[in-house]
Amino acid sequence: MMSLRNAALAKPKRHINSEPSSLRDRLIETRALSTGLASPLSDEDQVVQAMDDASPTKWHLAHTTWFFEAFVLKRFLPGYRVFDERFEYCFNSYYESVGPRHPRPKRGLLTRPSGHEVRAYRASVDEALDRLFDTPLPPEAAELIELGINHEQQHQELLLTDILSLFAAGPLKPAYRQASPGVGVGDAAALDFVSFDGGIFDVGHDGAGFAYDNEGPLHEVLLRPFKLASRCVTNAEWVQFIEDGGYRAPTLWLADGWNTVRTQDWQGPLYLEKADGGYMQMSLSGFRPVDPAAPVTHVSYYEADAFARWAGYRLPTEFEWEVAAASVPLQGRMLGEAHLRPIAKPGGGLQQMFGDVWEWTGSAYLPYPGFKAAPGAVGEYNGKFMCNQFVLRGGSCVTPEGHVRRTYRNFFYPHQRWQFMGLRLAGEA
Repeated sequence: MMSLRNAALAKPKRHINSEPSSLRDRLIETRALSTGLASPLSDEDQVVQAMDDASPTKWHLAHTTWFFEAFVLKRFLPGYRVFDERFEYCFNSYYESVGPRHPRPKRGLLTRPSGHEVRAYRASVDEALDRLFDTPLPPEAAELIELGINHEQQHQELLLTDILSLFAAGPLKPAYRQASPGVGVGDAAALDFVSFDGGIFDVGHDGAGFAYDNEGPLHEVLLRPFKLASRCVTNAEWVQFIEDGGYRAPTLWLADGWNTVRTQDWQGPLYLEKADGGYMQMSLSGFRPVDPAAPVTHVSYYEADAFARWAGYRLPTEFEWEVAAASVPLQGRMLGEAHLRPIAKPGGGLQQMFGDVWEWTGSAYLPYPGFKAAPGAVGEYNGKFMCNQFVLRGGSCVTPEGHVRRTYRNFFYPHQRWQFMGLRLAGEA
């Protein structure tokens, strides 16, 4: 069995959790994938943040390491010595009960510790985790390691979206990785709607296997008959919205959204630029022509809501989305496909429910009936953010395989759009 201390030298597997494996093996794979995702980047790339919402790659690598050190090793590995006491201040994210931390908007100023020191930190913590697995592992430790794996997978997606924000802000607009051979412009499936009966449905996680606390408890909801678009909204459809004056029509927008459009001078999705003969958009494959048939991405909740109103529809609720998702396999274009961008998919029926783009829903991010945050610092993971945000479902082209579920609830503020965010239309059946 490969040890954690050698994981940084291993070629990361493309599919995380695609086959049943031990907790130790999945931890090794996850830690190695993070290192692999950072490998195309220079140390200079890894220290800078382009905006307050983003974090430097070096910070992601160190923070996910600190998580295992703070919540697992310090509690469960006898005699464990903290790598560097100062790192807790540098790499704590938002755990108030743990202690003070470096301000998020200033993470790009952390030129020290160096990239070399962060890599040494990861190696040291991986070696300590190896030693922990050589001892009887308490159930609570195993649960926290499982949480740490899923937490690091979230940061793998953030690492990629944050480096995209950085590369998009620079004049050279470099590619993080060249486009995969054979992946070109395709044709989108015809827009159709799939109808679903109303009724009383169980939603939320049933408790079997890992889930975040915000996915439960399992409870019943009443839904009226509804219909869901067979695919996501495309770039070509969004261009129609732009050219029809969608960003200049206040009647399409929520008040806060219209204020954001005016004050931020939004004229299209993030990273999109009008060019001779069409539109260009920055991507992880560099600055490239927009694929008209691919799902539109990097749009805010405000934009998604305005587009739906312009099109004569609405956004689905998160429960409509979850009920509809039960009718399709849990598979799609995610990080393991290595495309790193949404791609059109021809064919009929309900598609693109998983992967490609996170789909905005019309549901506010709120606790389910009976929700209780876990005690201690881990309880700060989700519950304290249940205010002023909206739910997204389904995963994206940079979400690691095995990370999302039908019940998975992502959430962001309505003005944010640097993630791979898109939308699907819904209406009454």
